[in-house]
Amino acid sequence: MTTGPEDLSEKLSQLDKKSNLEDVYERSTNKKRAFIVISIVLMAFLFFLSLCFGSVEMPIDETLKIILHAIYPGFEGSDNATHTTIVLKSYLPKTTICVITGMSLGVAGAIMQGILRNPLVSPFTLGVSSAASFGAVVAIVIWPTLFGAMSYIYIFGNIFYLQNILVVILAFIFGVGSILFVLLLAKRTSVSKSTVILAGVIISYLFQAGVAFGKYISDDEALREVTNWLLGSVNGVTISTVIIIFPLFIICFIAIEYLAPKINLMAAGDDVAKSLGLNVKRTRNIGLLLATIITCICIAFTGVIGFIGLMAPHITRMIIGNDSRYLFPASAIVGAITLLISYILSTTTMRPSVLPLGIYMYVFGGIFFIWLIARKKKEVSL
Repeated sequence: MTTGPEDLSEKLSQLDKKSNLEDVYERSTNKKRAFIVISIVLMAFLFFLSLCFGSVEMPIDETLKIILHAIYPGFEGSDNATHTTIVLKSYLPKTTICVITGMSLGVAGAIMQGILRNPLVSPFTLGVSSAASFGAVVAIVIWPTLFGAMSYIYIFGNIFYLQNILVVILAFIFGVGSILFVLLLAKRTSVSKSTVILAGVIISYLFQAGVAFGKYISDDEALREVTNWLLGSVNGVTISTVIIIFPLFIICFIAIEYLAPKINLMAAGDDVAKSLGLNVKRTRNIGLLLATIITCICIAFTGVIGFIGLMAPHITRMIIGNDSRYLFPASAIVGAITLLISYILSTTTMRPSVLPLGIYMYVFGGIFFIWLIARKKKEVSL
């Protein structure tokens, strides 16, 4: 059987279309990878700057010597022992926690928005922050009121205040417990997207009432502690905090990235995902739980830091699109960049005082969403 000119032309046309599609996909993939690489370089640059511009400003060359000597002892270190101690034992843990927290909030917001297909969803709109805040209020205000003041203990020669430990534990427990309660409420009416979001809003209001009550009955000192915690800060973190958080963060991040192909399937709709063999309900529950855990691991130590879970995925999605395989790590890096900028500003604006990170994040978040609304209106008018 011979092939006519028309059949040959049609086959050539199909090959051209296939080649064009492959070229478009390759260019899109290269763009995503390039964005991630550039973001990593920017994050590393800001990480180094944050080691220089703290409450005590360090010379850039001296900071570089300290870091290189810490990594490779063969390099010449700094002659100033005080500067070395400040950089390695104060600035480095705080900056590292900023990176981990920013990445955690960024990827948590991305996976929640992907699972629920709602760009306004974040760990905080689902009640996680309110629940963690209530746990902190219980530790700072209610627990001492009921059981008296707490002392401190020595572990490996270090002083640990029992109240600080209780704040971390209760903030984590209440934060994770909130999403479990949300899923339990939603389970009665099948775990739909709207039901989960509505349940999260309800839980958020309930815990906000508890936080307001705790602030109302607190004395001046406790009220100040609660306010500082609600604004977010890394002032209290140490190298021990990094050692606790880092492995838990890595485990959760790998698990979230493993879910990325499944989240891509869910973007086509629950019915399509089910027809392709995906257990939508199970994937949604696991994704929400992982996002909550990776969030609570960090905010239990740093306090509430808002808007990153909303901003980072928005910014990333506008640049590289919705492919979760690239969106999740890119959102994490953008979240870290955002928090590092906030940290640098918080340590330099009113030096030697250090302002809470939450103040800058509220400013950044407000400016960003005003710009986003203005951009949408401009696109509509065009």
